[in-house]
Amino acid sequence: MTTHIDFVPKWVRISVGVLALLNILFGIMGYFDMSILFHNGAGLDLTNGILKQASNEFAARNLAIGLGLLIVALKGVPESITIVLIIRALVEIQTIIMTFVSGKVDAMIAMPLVFLTAEIFLIKTLIGVIQKRDAK
Repeated sequence: MTTHIDFVPKWVRISVGVLALLNILFGIMGYFDMSILFHNGAGLDLTNGILKQASNEFAARNLAIGLGLLIVALKGVPESITIVLIIRALVEIQTIIMTFVSGKVDAMIAMPLVFLTAEIFLIKTLIGVIQKRDAK
């Protein structure tokens, strides 16, 4: 693996940084008020102890992924960025699947779909960067 950041386009690192900051913000918001992310229409009683624990775990997951993305975006190693983006994409896929399984498909599905689309585009770009670098 390379540690030279010139292989990764700056716009990719900035995009990954923005995704990282969004994950970090979602994580922090989740610790304080999960109803910001899950509106009343979701039918969740966030005063319930079990749901509060689940929301804390959701917040911790977002915070961890965000910090991981931020670290790899700053470091600039294309393989590392790709791996963490794949992990984030898998989480988005899981969210989409769970939305359909629960039968509560509404406008909230747009957020994971938009993020997944951006992540797939970034992953494809990074794979091209890695292939181009390895061809030299």
